[in-house]
This record gives sequence, C-alpha cells and structure tokens, in this order.
Amino acid sequence: MIIRCDNCSVSLQLDETKVPNGNFTVRCPRCQNLLRANRDANGNVSPPVEQLAANQPAPALPEGASEFAEKESEFEINSAMRSLLQALQSGKGSAVNETTNEKPRRILLCLGETRDVVAKLLTSAGYKVYIAQTPAQANERLREGKTEIVIFSPDFAAEYGGAAVIQQKANAMYSAERRRLFLVSLEEKGTTMNAQEAFIRNLNLIVNNDDIGQLPLILNRALHDFNDLYHYLNMGLGVEPI
Repeated sequence: MIIRCDNCSVSLQLDETKVPNGNFTVRCPRCQNLLRANRDANGNVSPPVEQLAANQPAPALPEGASEFAEKESEFEINSAMRSLLQALQSGKGSAVNETTNEKPRRILLCLGETRDVVAKLLTSAGYKVYIAQTPAQANERLREGKTEIVIFSPDFAAEYGGAAVIQQKANAMYSAERRRLFLVSLEEKGTTMNAQEAFIRNLNLIVNNDDIGQLPLILNRALHDFNDLYHYLNMGLGVEPI
C-alpha cells in the first residue's frame, strides 16, 4: 500500500497487514508531517493525501482575471524599473522614490459555509481568489509559491481534517518559509485582530465571522502592519513584501 505525504510529496510504502481498519495516522519519516487515512471494511484505503496524484491546484475564480493580470503586469514593470534605477544610482548618494502602486495579491480560500461570500468580497476588492475543495488542492496551489495568503476555517473539508492539515503545514514550516505565508483563521468564536491569540496559535490574523463584511479592510490593515514589521528584513533579503 502506497500513500503520499501532502507536505513533501514523498511516497510511503505501508505493510497492509499492519494497517488497521477505520481511521489511522502515519508520520512522514522525511518531514514529520502527520498523515491521516482511512481503511474501510473491504480493505480499501482512502487517504486524503492520495488526491495529490490526481488533483489539480485549487482553481482561480474567473471574475476579475483580466483586471488582475493588468495590475500584476504594471506592478512587475514598476518593480523592474525601480531595481534598475537603484542599480544605476548605487554609490551616488541619491535615493530612489518608492512607488505607491500596491502589489496585486493572490489569496487561497480554504473555507466551508462562508466560502462564496468571502470569495465575492475579496474578488471585488481586487484579489485573485483561488478556492480549494480539499487539502490536496490547497497544497498543490501553495507549492507554486505565488500565493502567500491563506484564509481557512474550522469547517474546511471536515471529512479530511482540512483545517488541521492547513495548520499543521504552517507549524511544520521553517521560519523563513513561515514569514512568507500570511495565515488567517475565519471562525465563529475568535476575536477579530486579537494579536496575542493569533501569536499563540501560530496565525497571522483571526477574523470573527460577524466581521466578514469588513474582511477586505481588516485584511489590508493587517497586511500593512505585517509588511511594516518585516520591511528592513525584506529589503535585506531582496524580496517583495507580501
């Protein structure tokens, strides 16, 4: 029996005689990720991570695609021009004015009941929105490295333990990787923008469901603060802010 890790994609060979019926877990020997699987009464195994072989990355909503592509192209051209000016002015003591155009952002939604409402809000706010149905789809989209913002909820793909998989992926990241992922939990009981609770849970932002209507405003404010925090580190590393 072969299953695949949804974090590092290593294939694991399991001894079928030792696999119990029902739900079970296996720890990946490479990355220590905890894999969840299920074996039914007929001996068929259906681990959610096996979907990695068949699932495509979480698809993007078509709404606003052309506008986003135009904004992204403009941002990339401006960034290239800024880098060129900095290189030309290096050592001459002259500063390059910062451009004010905002980086177009991609966002991955790993949500349950609130998915459609949140997707519509964020698309209208100028985000390129990807919607994952399973943890495998989310993982494949994140593997591209272009999506730095993830919003998930406790009811995401509950049959696969989706929320736990997303949280576990973040917890297993090295600090350099974790700094490049802005993780948002959308939930019924949390307090919106509670920084202490978010820090304890290895999140970047908590938003209560009651505040969904203000989500674009809340998210932009939190991202601004996050990028301010890592401004000089990003400059030193030569990377764009999230």
